[in-house]
Amino acid sequence: MRDSSLSLPSLATTVTGTGPALLLAHGATGSIEGNFAPVLPALAAAHTVVAPDYPGSGRTPAADAPWDLDALTDAVVDSAVRRGVERFALLGFSLGTQVAVRAAVRHPERVTALVLTAGFARPDDHLLGLLPGWRAEEPPALRPHLDLIPFLDVTADLSEVGVPTLVIATTADSLVLPEGSHALAAGIRGARYTEIDSDHVVMVERPQEWLEQVLGFLRSLPSSSSDGEAGKAGKVREGE
Repeated sequence: MRDSSLSLPSLATTVTGTGPALLLAHGATGSIEGNFAPVLPALAAAHTVVAPDYPGSGRTPAADAPWDLDALTDAVVDSAVRRGVERFALLGFSLGTQVAVRAAVRHPERVTALVLTAGFARPDDHLLGLLPGWRAEEPPALRPHLDLIPFLDVTADLSEVGVPTLVIATTADSLVLPEGSHALAAGIRGARYTEIDSDHVVMVERPQEWLEQVLGFLRSLPSSSSDGEAGKAGKVREGE
């Protein structure tokens, strides 16, 4: 466990759309805009989308000290709760799949469903081997995202996930190998599994195919699993 005694800054968050709530968790060194921009309008057409940026990403300031997965998870969940969104499906991409799984176990009263894209239960040798070169290319504010990765492991959490879950593997992924998604799907009881022939950021590379899978899954949820805070139609609300 890493030292997370220093609180993370409040995450800059945008809330847009109307309908059942959907909280987004983006990837390491990414941002909401960088990871989800092509698909946000379609997601917000049917959902109240809560979209926070991690420390150092978007408009969120960098943290002053290293942080761990629990601290990041709590900050992402808090970004919704602070804006009156009490219950939500959680859609995680890459590092965000770790956040999503941990949130489902740590905050089960809030998480109603999971969508896990291009994720992993723990980093494999392939991903760990890419970290030094990746870190050297990033600005200092984003390097803590990568420093977190070697410490990640939600393997023990998977059996505790008790909400409907969709796992999407990216079969041409050069960063996070599809075996990571296989492990997530195998560990979560009743998880649905599907594949898209795409590199890592499938929402940019294959947005329509990804949306078809995600929106179809979310529409299929029973009302008890798809409830959430409805937003005002079409209005974008900026957070701090």
